[in-house]
Amino acid sequence: MKKFIDPNHPFFASALVRWVTSLVPVIWALVEFVHGNTGWGMISAALGALAFWALIVRGPDEPTAPGKDTPQD
Repeated sequence: MKKFIDPNHPFFASALVRWVTSLVPVIWALVEFVHGNTGWGMISAALGALAFWALIVRGPDEPTAPGKDTPQD
């Protein structure tokens, strides 16, 4: 199954892009809450939390050097 947000995609190579992608939905959730739209605020906050988890907390996989894709015993 494909991931909703793939941190290994080349678009997310820059840390700035990962941070902006995760913070914009959270900021938009605050706008929705201020205007009394709690439903849309919860949806935006959930999407921001998902993006933050996938892009910042978990982050992209570490690149492996050629020939080092299997651990040595």
